[in-house]
Amino acid sequence: MPRKLTAEFIGTLWLVLGGCGSAVLAAAFPQVGIGLLGVSFAFGLTVLTMAYAIGHVSGCHLNPAVTLGLVAAGRFDASEAPGYIIAQVAGAIAGAALLYVIVSGGAAFTGVGGFAANGYGANSPGRYDLNSVLVTEVVMTFFFLVIILCATSKRAPAGFAPIAIGLGLTLIHLISIPVSNTSVNPARSTGPAIFAEGGWALGQLWVFWVAPIAGAVVAGLFARWLDEDA
Repeated sequence: MPRKLTAEFIGTLWLVLGGCGSAVLAAAFPQVGIGLLGVSFAFGLTVLTMAYAIGHVSGCHLNPAVTLGLVAAGRFDASEAPGYIIAQVAGAIAGAALLYVIVSGGAAFTGVGGFAANGYGANSPGRYDLNSVLVTEVVMTFFFLVIILCATSKRAPAGFAPIAIGLGLTLIHLISIPVSNTSVNPARSTGPAIFAEGGWALGQLWVFWVAPIAGAVVAGLFARWLDEDA
C-alpha cells in the first residue's frame, strides 16, 4: 500500500505540474504560446505518461472521482479509497506549490492571478453560469470514466488503454476549458485553488468535488451494467 499511495502522490503531482503548469507558464507566453490546444494536450499527456509509468503499481487513478467511479463499478476496493484520495489531494497541492515557486521566480512576476483554478460565473473563462458548469463537469467526468472503465475492461484490446484515456482527457479539455477551465478531477481543482488570488477558487471548490464525483459514480454503475455478462 505505501508504494501505491506514493505512486498516486507522484502521479497527481505530475498531472497538476504538467497540466496547470502549461496553462500558467506557457498558454499565452509571448510569441510561442501554446494556447487552448496545447494545454489540452498537456493534460492528456500527463495522464498518458503516468498510466504507462505507474499503472502497474497503483492503477494510476490520479483523481478522487476516478477512484470512486472504480469503486462504483466494482473494480476497486472501497476500503482503499480514502488513502488514495488523500494521496491524490496531497500530490495536487504539492504540484501546485512547486508551480507557485516556479512562477514567483519570474522577472515580471506580480502575482499568480487565477492560477489555472476552476470556476463559474465571473471566474469561468467564458463567463458560464453555475448550471452550465455543473452540467459540463458531470457529463465530461461521466464520459471520462466510461472511457477509462471500458478501455481497461478485460474484453478491450490490451495495452492501448493509456492512449485512449490520455486522448479522452485531451478531448474533454478541448470542449470544456472555456466553460470551467476543466476540472473532472477534485484533486486537480484543490491544488490550484489554494494558491489562486482572491479566495474565490476555494469558495467555488465544492462544485468541482460534487459534480465530478456524481458523474464518475453514475459512469461506474453504467460500466458495471455493460460488463455484467463479461
